Amino acid sequence: MIRFLHASDLHLGKPFGGFPEEVRHRLRQARQESIGALAKAARDGGASHVLLAGDTFDAETPTRATLRQAMNAMAGHDDLTWVLMPGNHDHLGAEEIWGTLERERPDNVTLALAAEPIELWEGAMLLPAPCTTRSPGRDLTEWMDGAETGEAIRIGLGHGSIRDFRPVDEMGGEGGVVIAPDRAMRAGLDYLGFGDWHGRIEVAASTWYSGTPEPDSFKPHRPAGALLVSLAAAGAAPEVKEVETGQIVWTRVALDLLDTEDPTERLSEALPDLTGRDRTLIDIRATGRTGLAGHAALARAIEDVAPDFLWANSDLSTLAVTHEADDLSRIDNRGAVRDAAEALAAAADAGDTAAAAALTRLFSYALEVK
Repeated sequence: MIRFLHASDLHLGKPFGGFPEEVRHRLRQARQESIGALAKAARDGGASHVLLAGDTFDAETPTRATLRQAMNAMAGHDDLTWVLMPGNHDHLGAEEIWGTLERERPDNVTLALAAEPIELWEGAMLLPAPCTTRSPGRDLTEWMDGAETGEAIRIGLGHGSIRDFRPVDEMGGEGGVVIAPDRAMRAGLDYLGFGDWHGRIEVAASTWYSGTPEPDSFKPHRPAGALLVSLAAAGAAPEVKEVETGQIVWTRVALDLLDTEDPTERLSEALPDLTGRDRTLIDIRATGRTGLAGHAALARAIEDVAPDFLWANSDLSTLAVTHEADDLSRIDNRGAVRDAAEALAAAADAGDTAAAAALTRLFSYALEVK
């Protein structure tokens, strides 16, 4: 029985632009600490190797500190063997990465830089397909079909997509170059581990995307982590166990409101527990309908809870707003402001979304003044 941890897409050094600096720092720190989390997952599961299927680094020219700290962290877990394979972000053309690592890597780090078998254990061979460029333009796993490994267990490692996500009108009548989803069967692989997609996906019983060990978007992926893989013998079905490793939580709260509901109650019910909010990024999206008072109350409630979280964002732009005559009176009973409110209300009733947004802001301002 051999056991290894399949992981990918650490994206060390990812800048996380668009976030405040203190949030960016925390996200980058979590990425660096994912090496320790992977080591613990491997050790707890009885694995001796950690196979990283590409995009260990986020850019072609990471800082020396990013490279050095990654190697130091792996060297600190010298009971494990770390295997790094280039992905599309840190492809073979990124000479600064791989030249530096060839010179400075610790003894327990193996670089899979060529499409040729690597003996991981006696009787177990790794068949890597390192990315040659950012967009190789061909299926780099094809070589595995004819690779000679004798009676050894065959483990493939690839990076890329098994689907073409480009719009049809951009394909020019032909699909883009993708990895054959049945490569494991074609090449007689006992296990094929992919990187590239940041969500964990079971393509087939012996073919998996591990996903990233730290989440980096609000997409509804499985929990961030890695895969603990056990292989008893060549030809035996792999035992694959999902392991969670993520520190930071990315949560999207979707509120689809009815105008008869209290939006603040719905928000309260949908928010995560207090414990852990300081390591949670939250994105609140509201749709449906509510009254002017409900919209204002929801905006205030979101503003009130935002400091609980590592980062908070909200979008109420697609939340339709209804209004009553009393609502306009709460803005003003008469005069120019009341005239403006009535004009905005009429335009909003006619479907003018900009007028509806302006009316909600005017209502909120009126409440603040009063």
